[in-house]
Amino acid sequence: MKLSTLPLCLSSCLLVGCGSGGSSSDTTQQDHALQIEHLSAGDTSVTFSNPSAFSQHVANMSDAERIRRFNLGDDFFENPWVEKQASTELRDGLGPLFNNNACQDCHIRDGRGHAPNVSATEDGTNFSSMLIRASRSSISDANLQAMQNGTLANVGDSSVGGQLQQNAIFAIEKESTLRVSYTPVTITFNDGYTVELRKPQWHLTSNYADQGYDFNADTVFSARVAPPMIGLGLLALIPEADILANEDVNDTDQNAISGKANRVKNHVSGQVELGRFGWKAGQPTLRQQAAGAFVGDMGLTSEIFLDENCLLHQDDCLTSPNGNGDSSRDYDFEVSSGVLDLIEFYSHNLAVPVRRNAYGENVQEGKALFAQAGCNSCHVESYQTASSEEHPELANQTIFPYSDLLLHDMGEDLADFTVDNVSVADTVLVEYQANAKEWRTPALWGLGLTHTVDPEATFLHDGRARTIMEAILWHGGEAQSAKNAVLDFDNEERDALIEFLSDL
Repeated sequence: MKLSTLPLCLSSCLLVGCGSGGSSSDTTQQDHALQIEHLSAGDTSVTFSNPSAFSQHVANMSDAERIRRFNLGDDFFENPWVEKQASTELRDGLGPLFNNNACQDCHIRDGRGHAPNVSATEDGTNFSSMLIRASRSSISDANLQAMQNGTLANVGDSSVGGQLQQNAIFAIEKESTLRVSYTPVTITFNDGYTVELRKPQWHLTSNYADQGYDFNADTVFSARVAPPMIGLGLLALIPEADILANEDVNDTDQNAISGKANRVKNHVSGQVELGRFGWKAGQPTLRQQAAGAFVGDMGLTSEIFLDENCLLHQDDCLTSPNGNGDSSRDYDFEVSSGVLDLIEFYSHNLAVPVRRNAYGENVQEGKALFAQAGCNSCHVESYQTASSEEHPELANQTIFPYSDLLLHDMGEDLADFTVDNVSVADTVLVEYQANAKEWRTPALWGLGLTHTVDPEATFLHDGRARTIMEAILWHGGEAQSAKNAVLDFDNEERDALIEFLSDL
């Protein structure tokens, strides 16, 4: 195996780097990291490895009131919302247009969603745990500058807006019809081993086309599965300076990996802030992420986003019943601020499971190969969270998320696309400063329990990958050299790499 050629420090260089002539304090830091890396989320880590592994509150939460808030948040996250004509005022107002009626139905058991299943005779049509965003590429100079400045996310399609909705309440016309099919792609390793990938073809139809409102010719589409919910509060507490320290937009170190922060609008403060959440780092806080999902995915307004997602030509949507203005309420939106508080608290405190075999020989060999291939250039291993009075359990924790939370060009194969399934150039911005080829590095913690939580879960932003290895082999762009290194692995090395990733 090629491991014999690796530097002796490789297994710990993810924290401080090899060959740096580290001091005794560096050595202490390395030793400490090696002793606790099984605790992916520090003291907050939980010892669950069953189908409910992603649904636990952080292990060091002991205050009864905080546990009560977590459980209440879980209730609103898990149970469905309903149309206005219902007796459940705290949970009504769904739609008029929506993708799903419960958070948990996208984030299955608080884990990731999946692309629609296909068969030998039928395309996939069940988009219940994923969505498709839409943004225009031919926009005014003023709008382009606003996107570049982080004050405008994008300009939506004039037929369907910024997100395609495939469901609707009552007799309202559904906004779009969605299908996906796949073409097989075979990848061959240098030793002759083959893996069959599946390349998606998205079949998207605007249901307003016969009314003269078809998709704009310049609309860019972005397919996205629901990501796992674990550890998000810890990511929120990584100091901004530690994230920006890995940013290298101009590739000054000439390693072909740039890393770019997305600067996005905080709709509460009105300021432009670091984007941390979402597939393109388009949200600065978990509260705004939750409010955005409520309005975008479920058609539910809140104190942050007050308007329904109806366009001017959608008459039935504009005139449909909604949950605003109930006589018993002192607010004029559908998700109360109290419910949003609970969802925000719940999202902060979903725990990361401990690793099951972090110090096993094959796992450690796989970790070294992960570094040898250069995967850790984007999937940064460890951070220390900041102090926090609001979230004391999450504060001052050594965590191992394996992400830099930055945007990276992942190549043409993974780029956003036109209605004809043509990849879009990297000059096209689709979400603030994120272009069509750029994706935020996802955290890898919990990766190995993905199929334990939901056997149907799929990988990558659009769910095309059915296995971890398939996900690796779709990497391109800035990750091309890492993929090429993996293609040079033999059978034992492939097994070790997957054993490491499956232990996260």
